[in-house]
Amino acid sequence: MELGFGFSTIVIIIVVLYLFSSIKILAEYERGVIFRLGRLLSSAKGPGVILVFSPIDRMVRVSLRQEALEVPPQDIITRDNVTLKVNAVIFLRVIDPSKAVVEVPTTFIRLRSLPKPHCAPCLASRSLTNFSRTAKKSTSGCKAFLTSTLLRGA
Repeated sequence: MELGFGFSTIVIIIVVLYLFSSIKILAEYERGVIFRLGRLLSSAKGPGVILVFSPIDRMVRVSLRQEALEVPPQDIITRDNVTLKVNAVIFLRVIDPSKAVVEVPTTFIRLRSLPKPHCAPCLASRSLTNFSRTAKKSTSGCKAFLTSTLLRGA
């Protein structure tokens, strides 16, 4: 007694559905970092159509767009006892998606808390008159610190 669908037909339908569910589409500004059985594959995939075999592979989407992160304002007392309120904006762009996923955990949280302990003593050592003249120098000092800290992963 044949029901119209054989065992091989059901298996073929399941395999075709599995292959369709494995297709992922990444936008132009996205890359997919793929872990196969917990190990990082050699390079990030994308943009376009890629295959991610779900029980074996796990994909993390990484945006390559530039993002702005506002650092909360903080009060600084200069050398001549003047209180200043200083805030900052950090512009972040991922260059290497694999390193961003594997080596830098919770990037935005780290970036929000990093400038506070470093920039306050750097800026507080100046007087108010000197502060306005050397604003670019202090900005480049904070930028160099943040870049070196993120690159070494500390």
